[in-house]
Amino acid sequence: MMLTDSNHHTIRHGHLFCGLGGGAKGFNAAKARHGRLSADFECLGGIDVDPAAIRDFERLAGVSGTVLDLFARDQYRSFHGSEPPAGWREAATGDIHRAFGFRRPHILFLSAPCKGFSGLLSERTSRTPKYQALNQLTLRGVWLTLEAYKDDPIEFILFENVPRIATRGRALLDQIVGLLRSYGYAVAETTHDCGELGGLAQRRKRFLLVARHAGKVRPFLWEPPKRSLHGVGDVLSRMKLPDDPGAGPMHRVPRLHWQTWVRLAFVEAGRDWRSLERLAVQDGFLRDYALIQDMGCDPVAPLEIRDPRPNNRRQFANIYRVVPWDSATSTVIGRCQPSDGAMSVADPRPGLARSKGDHYLTAGHYGVVRWQDGCGAVSAAAGHDNGRWAVADPRRTLPAHDDRTATVIRALDGTWHRPFTTAELACLQSLFDPEEQAELDGLNDTAWRERIGNAVPPDAAQAIAETMGRTLLAAWSGESFMLSAAPIWVRPMAIAASVDLPVCH
Repeated sequence: MMLTDSNHHTIRHGHLFCGLGGGAKGFNAAKARHGRLSADFECLGGIDVDPAAIRDFERLAGVSGTVLDLFARDQYRSFHGSEPPAGWREAATGDIHRAFGFRRPHILFLSAPCKGFSGLLSERTSRTPKYQALNQLTLRGVWLTLEAYKDDPIEFILFENVPRIATRGRALLDQIVGLLRSYGYAVAETTHDCGELGGLAQRRKRFLLVARHAGKVRPFLWEPPKRSLHGVGDVLSRMKLPDDPGAGPMHRVPRLHWQTWVRLAFVEAGRDWRSLERLAVQDGFLRDYALIQDMGCDPVAPLEIRDPRPNNRRQFANIYRVVPWDSATSTVIGRCQPSDGAMSVADPRPGLARSKGDHYLTAGHYGVVRWQDGCGAVSAAAGHDNGRWAVADPRRTLPAHDDRTATVIRALDGTWHRPFTTAELACLQSLFDPEEQAELDGLNDTAWRERIGNAVPPDAAQAIAETMGRTLLAAWSGESFMLSAAPIWVRPMAIAASVDLPVCH
């Protein structure tokens, strides 16, 4: 430990497979207190193979990160299908020391690559040599770190992943547990909801393996308090409207196929694409509803649309689901399509209403002339904002089904059913405050969303860190047992804190 005064300590944390640094940001914000003792947290660094993620990590965590490939050579070949490039070498324990500034962390937090265990990956694909190599990368990373600090072990090692790892990755977990125990750690497996720990506007179930060095840390590990979930509107209402010029490139409405917009408009808020099956269809056309173009001219002829129901009906509860404004979303994942989860929101703020005093209500600025009316004088400044230089042309047709557009369709409930923007997903993960402009490395939405979906929400990480910090302060004060009204996190942890028993499968 680092003693800064008689009662204050600095708890050092390092991050393996750190990603963009959500976990590190949360740990940095944590404060711990136990009796007269207090502590803040200092990040020593992070390790990841993705240079863009490391640049994000440095911005969010405020310290240097290290780009490092932790694959063994045979794992590299299995994953990439080729030999490593010239100059590549296997990482060693010295690289771990260097990445953490030659200082020992008190807590190691790792969120290893989880694609091999994700429910988005088929069982057959997960068993291929490529993804088996990716899974073994986790074991190698843990082993390297244990070896690096075997003479002065890290007090806590936390391994976070998708819940499915407890079943699909059972064999790997057994290896990791056995390895940790051989280095003197008591191990417990548990699950938690990041949304409840961090008070987020999403449900995010995660697996957590907690390894406590039995020789250094005796007290129990308490459970972080649970907080109420928020509705997505609590977060999004604090943000600018999508595509606002001052909102930045991450806050843009994705350009989707026209047929996808139509499907979203007819999905009931709070439900998924299967609600489309309740629509009455006759001869390939909707019987009870039609799309009309709101072009400011009367009359407007209704336009029919073809059956929006997909032929390929995947049984996945979140396909094309639209989240109500006052409800929490499901897990933010690293994918960029509205069909990959509850990635759409019923936004009641279409931003189309004008009010008295609006500059553009005067002088015809941005005025739209009806098809049957005369226009104002043709001036010598024929910009679209210098007069009524727009017309409601009834001859305009709807886009083709495969045209990509950013479209506002007023849904049956009077709101705009649209995908979340990349910035909104980042704010739902608590990576940024809604009032600030989200900014990540690069200019690629797909890459952004993958890193955001893989991130540990900082607010949840902060809750975990504060619980760990309280336990460390109790241990450093010399306590070996403690009575407390706070629940022990969780029951398997109570067992691991008292005796070493086999982990239940």
